[in-house]
Parts: sequence; C-alpha cells; structure tokens
Amino acid sequence: MGNPLDSLGDEVNELVSSFTSQPIFGDLNGIGFTQYSFWFAVAVIALLLILFVFKKKQAKSLVPEGFFVNGVEYVVEFVRDDMCKGILGASWREHFPFIATVFFVVLLNNIVGIIPGCKPGTGTISMTGAVALCSFVYFIWVGVKKHGALGYAKSLAPAGVAFPINALVWVIEVFSTILRLITLAVRLFCNLFAGHVVMGTFAILASLFFEPMVQAFSAATALQAGASVLWVAILIVIYAVEILVAAIQAYVFALLSAVYVQIAEEGE
Repeated sequence: MGNPLDSLGDEVNELVSSFTSQPIFGDLNGIGFTQYSFWFAVAVIALLLILFVFKKKQAKSLVPEGFFVNGVEYVVEFVRDDMCKGILGASWREHFPFIATVFFVVLLNNIVGIIPGCKPGTGTISMTGAVALCSFVYFIWVGVKKHGALGYAKSLAPAGVAFPINALVWVIEVFSTILRLITLAVRLFCNLFAGHVVMGTFAILASLFFEPMVQAFSAATALQAGASVLWVAILIVIYAVEILVAAIQAYVFALLSAVYVQIAEEGE
C-alpha cells in the first residue's frame, strides 16, 4: 500500500492548472467565451432573478414578510447605510445604484464559485480586472464631472505646497490613483484563487486517503480511509470560512469603490 501523499503534488498541480481560462467557444487570442465568462453570466442572471422575485414578493405587502424579503432588504439597507450614507454623505443617492450593483455582482460571483462544480466569475484576473476597471472609470468620471477635467487633475496635488514639491506629489498621486485599479483587481482575484486552491487541496486529500479502500479493502486501507474523515471535516470548516471570505471581499471591493468616489468628489 503506497503513501497517498506521494501523488499529492501532481494532483495539486493539475488542480491549479484547471483554474486556467479555457474557451468554451472561440479562442483566447481573438474573440472567445471562457468558463469564467459563462459563470459570470450565470451569477448575473441569478442576481437578476433574485431581484425580480424580491420585488414581486415585496409588492404584496407594505410590511416586509418572510425570511427572503427581510434578508434582501437587510443587505440592501446595509449597503445603503454603511457604504453609501456613511462614506458619501449627501451625494449617496446618486452613487447608491453603482455601489450596490458592484457589491451584489461581486458577492453573487464569489458565492457561485463556492458551489462544487462551478467556477467563480471573479476567479480570474481578467474578470476581476474588468470589474475593477468599471469602478476606476466611474470614480474618475465622478471627479471630472465634479471639478472638470483640469480641476480634477489639479486636485491630485495638495494646495499650498510650493513647486517643485507639488509636482512630485502630483506624480505620486497620479501613480497612486492608477494603482487603485490594479489593487482592486489583484486583491479580489488572489483571495478567491487562494481559497479555492486550499479547498481543492483538502478535497484531494480526502479522495487520496479514501481511494485505496475502494480499490482493495483491508484493515490497513480502512484505517487509512478513516483519515479522510479528518480532511472532510477540515474542508467543511474551510467552506464556511470561504462563504465568509466571499462576503468580506464583496464588501471590501464595494467599500473601496465608495471611498474612491468620495475622494474624487472631495477634491484636494
């Protein structure tokens, strides 16, 4: 009876390679539709269905009834009060639709990715980059709309600082602003990618320790299979943690988007 851990490295390498974008049709060098694009679309459709059912159920009564309606209302109010009113102040109504959309799109994609057999739409850097780009373009547009193109560009440098220090600070602020796009995309991708690799690894461990008993039952293989119970228990805990991480990452992404909008509006 061989050591199940001997093949762990190969299995993990295969697991990691499975996260590479693969075209469902087309190709990656031209126009293509990958598995991540598919699951992103699934998550968006699921979100639209949830909102449709929510509005239909909500319209039946002036007072929210049922766990579903109350749960969705609680999350919407949380986004409104914590991320929009708390950060954006008087202008929260203008930006609430965008911030709420970002939060729910990222949240649904993260949660869909936790379901066995599914991929998170936000599980590849290209998809998180696309969502981050939407946030980046939005807060830049808000700044330009509020101050004008030249006024927003000038606002990146602090007032009252003499030349050439103000020019140096301006360059640093421009670089910092561009970095927001990168950090938003990379933070979300890395957290999801790492979490799914960890979950997959423990699932592989459970399989490797259980498989020998299926192939040839004996006391030794049965004892070895008992260890898979431990891996499954750890996997369940990790699943619970990943659900929490999915919500936290959606919160962080939307919260930072709101902060960047507030900074763009504030100016200097």
